[in-house]
Amino acid sequence: MRPRLHFTAETGWINDPHGITFRDGVYHAFYQYVPGSTVWAPNCHWGHAVGPDLLSLKELPVAIAPGDGDGGIWTGSLVQDGEDTRILYTSTSQPDIGIGRIRIATPTDSSWIGWEKGDFVADAPPELDIIAYRDPFIRREADGWRMFVGAGLRDGTAMALSYVSDDLEGWAYSGVALQRSTRERDPVWTGALWECPQIFDLDGRAVMVSSVWDDDVLHYAGYAVGDYAGGEFVATSWGRLTYGDSLYAPSLFQDADGRPCLSFWMRGIADTEAGWASAHSVPYILRLDDELLIAEPHPDLAAHRVEPAREGDIPGVVADIEWSPDPGATLSIESGDREVALLRYRGDHLTIETEGTASEMPARGDVRVIVDGPVLEVSSAAGVFGAPISPAHGGIRVSGSGGRIESFPLA
Repeated sequence: MRPRLHFTAETGWINDPHGITFRDGVYHAFYQYVPGSTVWAPNCHWGHAVGPDLLSLKELPVAIAPGDGDGGIWTGSLVQDGEDTRILYTSTSQPDIGIGRIRIATPTDSSWIGWEKGDFVADAPPELDIIAYRDPFIRREADGWRMFVGAGLRDGTAMALSYVSDDLEGWAYSGVALQRSTRERDPVWTGALWECPQIFDLDGRAVMVSSVWDDDVLHYAGYAVGDYAGGEFVATSWGRLTYGDSLYAPSLFQDADGRPCLSFWMRGIADTEAGWASAHSVPYILRLDDELLIAEPHPDLAAHRVEPAREGDIPGVVADIEWSPDPGATLSIESGDREVALLRYRGDHLTIETEGTASEMPARGDVRVIVDGPVLEVSSAAGVFGAPISPAHGGIRVSGSGGRIESFPLA
């Protein structure tokens, strides 16, 4: 069963979202894509979808495919400079696919359907003992353009490397923007490589969001809060953003109102018999509370509500649930005679039971629960959780004890 509001490709494997851009009244979303496969392979393409919001995307032809010097087209960024648009992506080749090269592509039409590959513009600095290098992220600064690229050293140091450009075409390496050893674990462990490191301004501070990688294992999304100037980020705190085994590869974008948001890759959501695998999360809007990064479901989700709030039976299998739990409260989601998810609130954390597996995440304040066929997402001010669940059929029932529950069917 396919989710209704979480983007999936018609067929094939998808993972990292990237290059999400609001333009001419619609969102363009790009993503890593392996056609004809339900498992990841290194010959990734850039898929492309478009829609009035990120919950209503329609798949378009592949934007960029391997070939012409590229074995794989991996994660990157889309940037606009007036009328000019460029994608900067990670080009990979066998045998060492872990160390990519940064390459440019430009659109060949105004709809961004066709793209032409250009020059390779950045390589791993030879003076560093790098074993992984990928995922460019671009931001405009007062004196030009800045690019950050994720890197990992042989000794287990995760890095965001910094590059500068006047014109988006010629890039010069300018040093290490931020680094941290995999041996550091207080207050949170951030791995040996930051995939997709993205540095941006939020509520008067600087924030770095990344994916936590170690020894070919994908863990979760983490972040740092601190101060940034001249290509250098000084972290004052570290945190963990996602929980569970599904959410990974956050992609930063600005929504239609210019607000900073994230979308995630969701692992484990699949129908291999139907020939598709993986999904993208709902979009989240970001804010800071002191040095706590908070991700809340984007207001576009509420625009898909079709019924008044209520507790009990919900027609269909897509719901947006607002829960204000008391300590010790429970929330049960059932379909037919099956319980597809059970949440227990302990005052400072949640236990979430799905598919016979119990997961823990911190909790703070109100809790938001999104059910979309085979997808469950749970969020509070303390973090975001995602997991596959057994697809509901015919309708779901929401019940609980201890606290207020409001349930909204979605379409």
